[in-house]
Amino acid sequence: MIWIYQAISVLYLVTLVLGSYDPYKVLGVFRSATIPEIKRAYKQLAKEWHPDKNDDPSAPDKFMEITQAYELLTDPERKKKYDNYGRVTIEEPRPRPEYPRKYEGFDEVLGGFRFKFNDRDITIFHKLTVSTRAYENVLVPKSFRQPYLILFYSDWCFACLQVEPIWRRIMEELDPIGVGLATVHADNEKPLARKAGVSSLPYLMLLSDGRLSSYRESLYSVPKIIEFVRYRMPYKMVPVVTDDSLESFLNGWDDNKVRALVFQKKEAIRLRYLTTAFYHRERVAFGFVPPGLKTEGIRSKYQVSNEQDALLVFNENTERPVASVSMSDIPVPTMHDVIRSNNYLLLPRLSSQTLLDDLCPSGLPWSRRKLCVVLVCGETPSHEPHRQSLRKFALESRYSKERVRFMYVYQERQPHFISALTSGKNSPSEPLLHVAILCRRDVSHVKYEWITGEVTWQSYNSTKHHLELAIDRVLHTSQALPNEAVIGELIDEQTQGIVARIITKILHTIDTIQENLGKEHVLPVVSVIGTAAFICIAAYSMAYLMKLEEKRVKESYGSSGFGGKNVNGYQPQLKIHEMRAETYNGLVRLLRPGCRTILLIVDNQSIAKLLPSFHKYVWPYRKNKTLMFATLNLDKRGRSWYTEILSQSLLEPRELTINPKNCVGTVLSLNGLRKYFCMYHAKHPEGTSKKANARMKRIMNRQSGSSASFIGFEDTTSESDLSDIEQGHRQENGKTDEVIYVEHLLDGLPNWLDRLFEGMTHRYFLNYWPDFGSK
Repeated sequence: MIWIYQAISVLYLVTLVLGSYDPYKVLGVFRSATIPEIKRAYKQLAKEWHPDKNDDPSAPDKFMEITQAYELLTDPERKKKYDNYGRVTIEEPRPRPEYPRKYEGFDEVLGGFRFKFNDRDITIFHKLTVSTRAYENVLVPKSFRQPYLILFYSDWCFACLQVEPIWRRIMEELDPIGVGLATVHADNEKPLARKAGVSSLPYLMLLSDGRLSSYRESLYSVPKIIEFVRYRMPYKMVPVVTDDSLESFLNGWDDNKVRALVFQKKEAIRLRYLTTAFYHRERVAFGFVPPGLKTEGIRSKYQVSNEQDALLVFNENTERPVASVSMSDIPVPTMHDVIRSNNYLLLPRLSSQTLLDDLCPSGLPWSRRKLCVVLVCGETPSHEPHRQSLRKFALESRYSKERVRFMYVYQERQPHFISALTSGKNSPSEPLLHVAILCRRDVSHVKYEWITGEVTWQSYNSTKHHLELAIDRVLHTSQALPNEAVIGELIDEQTQGIVARIITKILHTIDTIQENLGKEHVLPVVSVIGTAAFICIAAYSMAYLMKLEEKRVKESYGSSGFGGKNVNGYQPQLKIHEMRAETYNGLVRLLRPGCRTILLIVDNQSIAKLLPSFHKYVWPYRKNKTLMFATLNLDKRGRSWYTEILSQSLLEPRELTINPKNCVGTVLSLNGLRKYFCMYHAKHPEGTSKKANARMKRIMNRQSGSSASFIGFEDTTSESDLSDIEQGHRQENGKTDEVIYVEHLLDGLPNWLDRLFEGMTHRYFLNYWPDFGSK
């Protein structure tokens, strides 16, 4: 018999190697199919060819072939080898090495001491080893329904050998109650060990909800590990139910979940019930009834013994459970079977795509079609009588759940789904409180028919008869449903909102920090937090002191003004020199090549008004190191010097007697090395954007470029040549010129400065720089 089995195995391997076995054809998918598509195809074929559901004699072989193809295509390494080389590799356990008997005398040399590797070895670890890819593709998705204990180990780890008997007991205790167990070879899977934060070996972790939690106890023992698994289960997943909270717990059908009560002899809920509740938490809400005086009413109402554990399942009927089981130790498979048979409400709500796929599966042949009777209603208490009537109809229905399922949908929560069903012929304009019969062709296509007339259920018997006729006609005749629609994926109503996700993320982060923060980490963490706090406080203090200093300086300048005098609140921020005998050489004669001095002409009355404007206009040039800025007061000692440079600019030298009022607001650009200056004044043709009047042109032509008489600087001019500032207005050619006030004399200075630096201003050359005066 043994050689026959070996021959069959060899024949099977040869068949695989020769290429007659194509896993893509077995599952009916393309070579570019993704993992979710492969899983979806496998689930459909597994349901169809499972030996328990298919009486075909070839069903077992077909099911095994489907399973082999699924395992191959979901393993990235084997799939890559098949795609590249067209062969399938099946790993066989390595044979245990046999030591020759000639070394038996070695024990006598050691005085009878023996290495008993048979009693304690890590073979059991090798049997449960998973790779990084298997961890990410298999264990992490499964961890959302089943917690996994993962032990990191290595081959030459003597501490791992000591944990081996405890691991065997853990397997015996936790595997039957729904806790998965796996091991990871830390040396072979270094990226995974580094990602998990493995610091020493052996290292035990719990994988739950896609998150890893570390076992921090130094002592490995079965009770401590079981308590660790219990503690890491989701918080308040199974609330305590007493006599006072029974009604509110059982009547909470709005979450679209079946209710289950767990009765127990002990105060603390057992781990087997926690893992079962964790597995079915998407469809069933569990409640724990502990022993005590506060729960005697519940036990007497449902006749539950105090000596045994019990599980009661309620399906929209609080008076009588739809299923119950009671024994001293309820096996986990038994609880799974009971819950799977009753994991949907009598009238469930279409609240997610997963629920639609389970209640209305697609891809079934038309002979095995499954109908879904859907009531469209609103999320309002006024529509509860309509839902209650359909619920009563579903309870009294003579149709099996395998052929007909009843459900309802909220129009506000699934608008796209309702809109797709109202696009066909004979669809009601307002689908609210109407019933539709659906049958899914595939994932996105659905055949449907609306039952005409609003379902008011005022006459329950007539409406019931109307529904039964429509369902019988679709089930027992060859007539297909008339309309077809393309539906998208349903909105998952159980998805958390943004705020809830943020809160959950914060709680998970805090939990992770508390879990990974040991006593040796407290001092460094406190030091880092203290340093960060000190830096923040110091930065805030410096900013506050800077604001105080700025405020003090502002108040100081606001009170003292420029040069110790209050000049209309002017606050100097640019160094502006005063030209006098002490500063004359530095501002004019000793200027370096390429440097210039911008000089403002003022008197005692105009300095308060002209200096702020001058400061504002020259502020953009403050960083230019070739420029210096100064003022010349004609009332102090500057009149004779200014008269001298104006006289030198005349074509014919003569004596000038200037009027200081006409000179106020003049700006000179002095080039000390090349002995020339440029001039700006509001009445100068270069200082205005308007066209110079005829009189200005005549004066400029007459002076041939001189600067002395362009606005009547000479005190001997006629009254018609007096300054507008002094006279106020002037009549010429029958027109009155506009008066220019002192505060507006520098309005054209920015444009003149632009032309100055572009080299477009007129230059007045001198023979020498006159003396400013004795000190």
